[in-house]
Amino acid sequence: MDENQLTKDFEEKSLKAKSHFIEDLKKIRTGRAHSSMLDGVLVEAYGSKMPIIQVATISVPEAQLIQVTPFDPATLQAIVTAIRDNQSLGLNPTDDGRVVRVPIPALNQERRQQIVKQLYEKVEETMIAMRNNRHEALKAAEKLKSDKTMSEDDLKRFGKKVDELMASLKAEIDMLAKSKEEDIVTV
Repeated sequence: MDENQLTKDFEEKSLKAKSHFIEDLKKIRTGRAHSSMLDGVLVEAYGSKMPIIQVATISVPEAQLIQVTPFDPATLQAIVTAIRDNQSLGLNPTDDGRVVRVPIPALNQERRQQIVKQLYEKVEETMIAMRNNRHEALKAAEKLKSDKTMSEDDLKRFGKKVDELMASLKAEIDMLAKSKEEDIVTV
């Protein structure tokens, strides 16, 4: 393994952490309905837990409502239960025997603050993952140096490259978080 491969591996892992963060952002409520809010919901259907998207279609007919239409009407109650039991969502679905309607309640100031706190916990989780990736990459580079396949100058150059990439990704994540925070606190 050489310096370029180490850099490429570090970039890939860091970009995965960033894309995971972006997916997590989609699940955070802003007071407006969004179909990806239900992405993490697992429904007990056909003897196993399945993602909700595999048992129903999800639509957003209006800004404060998500509508879930099951492919099989027999899974209706399981979908309602799965959404209601997901405490991180805090939603109360209703059904009319055909579709599940999930009203998105307006957020009060206290709830907005809790959601902003969750947002920054996700930011910290992402930064921890990226720091772990950085640590692994630098450790691998140190091993290459001790095996005499990388020079001291190459090691320093690699460390600088990794730090620049970390700073760039941190700035992007901070910008995404600030944007999401504005969405959350805007009434």
